[in-house]
Amino acid sequence: MTQTLPTWRLSHVELDEETILWRNADVEQERRVAIYDLIEENVFRPVRASEAGKNGPYRLKLSVQDGRLAMDIRSEQDEALEMIVLGLARFRRPIREYFAICDSYYQAIRKATPAEIETIDMARRGVHNTASELLLDRLEGKVETDFATARRLFTLICVLHIRG
Repeated sequence: MTQTLPTWRLSHVELDEETILWRNADVEQERRVAIYDLIEENVFRPVRASEAGKNGPYRLKLSVQDGRLAMDIRSEQDEALEMIVLGLARFRRPIREYFAICDSYYQAIRKATPAEIETIDMARRGVHNTASELLLDRLEGKVETDFATARRLFTLICVLHIRG
């Protein structure tokens, strides 16, 4: 009998469309790229599910419920494995900062010099990286993941918070 090796990764990522209140073309592009990149390359091991022998790959649906991030983790066959809920209070400031710097970045792309765009982009990456580290800390003991995966997940968390 051949034993299947664990596949600790995401094969499908979805955002709860009812959570997303508004998005423009720039935001929609960010969402598509983040999901595509996430599916192409990620490390995602939900600790309780994998300890119970559910080794993936996994399906993930993200939503915001009562001010908390809900991570609905399912098997490839759509069997519910676990729901991780994270308070978002510690993310409010990084999300607000990220939105502000992204607005500046999108405006700069249209009319700033390449040097100005690069400066804003460096600041944008810095805010994104700091928030991604925070997400890694919040997922500790719940989901084992890497920095690149956390970065993409933070992008998607931001998409869930956009207000028109």
